[in-house]
This record gives sequence, structure tokens and C-alpha cells, in this order.
Amino acid sequence: MLDFINYPVSFILWLWHAVFGALLGPDSGFAWALSVMFLVFTLRALLYKPFVHQVRSMRKMQEVAPRIQQLQRDHPDDPQRLTAEMRKLQSEQGFNPLGGCLPMIVQIPVFIGLFRVLNGFQPNEESNYFFGAEGVRSFLDAHLFGASLSGTLTAPAEALRTFGTDRASMLLVGVPLMIAAGIATHFTTRHSIARQRGERTPAAAPNQQAMMNRIMLWLFPAFAVIAGPFLPLAILLYWLANNFWTLGQQRIVFRRIDEEEAQRQQTPDAAPAVIDSSTGERVESHARPEDDERAELPGIPEDRSSDTGKPDEHR
Repeated sequence: MLDFINYPVSFILWLWHAVFGALLGPDSGFAWALSVMFLVFTLRALLYKPFVHQVRSMRKMQEVAPRIQQLQRDHPDDPQRLTAEMRKLQSEQGFNPLGGCLPMIVQIPVFIGLFRVLNGFQPNEESNYFFGAEGVRSFLDAHLFGASLSGTLTAPAEALRTFGTDRASMLLVGVPLMIAAGIATHFTTRHSIARQRGERTPAAAPNQQAMMNRIMLWLFPAFAVIAGPFLPLAILLYWLANNFWTLGQQRIVFRRIDEEEAQRQQTPDAAPAVIDSSTGERVESHARPEDDERAELPGIPEDRSSDTGKPDEHR
């Protein structure tokens, strides 16, 4: 059903294997491992703009959250009026509630296709989407420090012998990959949570949010360790590469958005143009806003107490 995604994903993997296979050998485990990692990097690079759009949409939603909650309090029994006011607010602020979710929804089938392609290299298969029988055989024969990229830590000993490896080699490579994937997931989640804390609105529920943050902070990394023994090593490589990319991408995007926000806040409003009545030329206005307000109020005399340089004029 997702062949329109699976074939492009397998084609990207085929291209990277052609590159690294030419350098390291087509059956090299390092060539296949690098191909898997650069497949992840390529897909994440293609989804970079949707990720930026997602971050901007989420930030905009956090900024207008107090106004949304106020509308909900103002119209609790009038859903039609609430809907109309919400649409008006969305039009004024230029945001879409689905803007933060749509890029994530787009990514889901892409990574399902990636998982299916990597899991499609099986001993009894003659093809795997863009790969023919030779490509399938090359992947099945690929080993990383003696461990098969197609094998799992919980596979029976007979199945591991079919892949040309054993339990000790799988544990030697698989356990560090699982731990590294869990640590990378933890730091990625921690960085995202720290960002949310910095942008949290005053109306947010801190206790409930703190509980959800703690669950995400430890549940996601635990899942990498718990599910790791049942996943092929190639999937663990994908998981590790994906989290490293996510962590670096978050730092770059968040820093750039913060710099844009700081620059926008530091940019002063342009001073109004002033025309000299004697020359007709434009001159810069250095008047203070409070001076303009004082001048507009009738009946308030001009304060010349600061003109100490001309004492004779006040006598």
C-alpha cells in the first residue's frame, strides 16, 4: 500500500550503497551501515522545511494560547460563537492549528517505509523493492564486527548461524547500539522538553505537564532498550542516526528562531519624519515620546527649568 514511498526509500539506500560500496566493497558491513545512516540523513534533510514549519507553528500556538483560553472562558455555552472567534483569531495571527501536526503526520509514512525496507532483507526473499537478488544477498552477508545487520539479539542460534554470526557477536555489537540509541533518545527528549519549558505560557498546567515530561524523558529511551533485542541491528543503526540528527537539527533550528526573535525585539520603531519649515528638508526627530505627549496636552506650560545655561533670560 505504501509502495510509492517504499520504492523511493529503497532507491536512496541503493544510491548510498553504490557510493560506499565502491569505496569499501559492496559486501562490507561498514558500507551497509553507512548507507543506512546516510539514508536516514537524506530523509531528514528532505523533511527539514516541514520540521521548521512545525516548530514555528507550535511557537505561534504557545503565544496565542492565553487568548484562546480567554475565548473559551468567554463563550463556554456558545460553540458557534467560539468557532467564529477562533477563526477570526487564526486569521489575525496567521496560524493554523494543524500546522504543528501536519509535518509530523507526513513523516510517519516515510519512516514506516524506511522500516519496511530495512526489515525486507530476508533470506528467502529474491528482491526488496529496488534491490534485486544480488542486493538482498549482499545485505544478508554484511557483518559489523562479526554481527549480522539482519540479525536480532533474540533470534534462535540456528537463525544466527544462517546469517553467519553467533550470539556473542550480536551481543557485543547490539548492546552498545541499544544503549547509545537510548542515551541519544534521552538527550533529544530532554532538549525538546527544555525548549517547551522556556516557552510555556503562564496558563499552562505545570503539574500535569511536568508529569508528562518525566514520562517522555524516561519512557522513550526505555523503549529503545526494551525493543532493541527484537529489532535487527540495521534498525538500531537507523534509530541511533535518527536521534543524532534530531538533536543537532533541534539545536540549529531553535537557535536560529531565537536569534530571529531577539533581532525582531531589538529593532526600534522608526522615528516619524520631521520637515524643517524654514528649509523644507527632512530632519531626524530626536524628541522623546513623553515630550510629544506633554506637547499634546493643552494648558500645561513648557518646563524650562533645565535651561540653566541662560540665567539672564529668566530674570
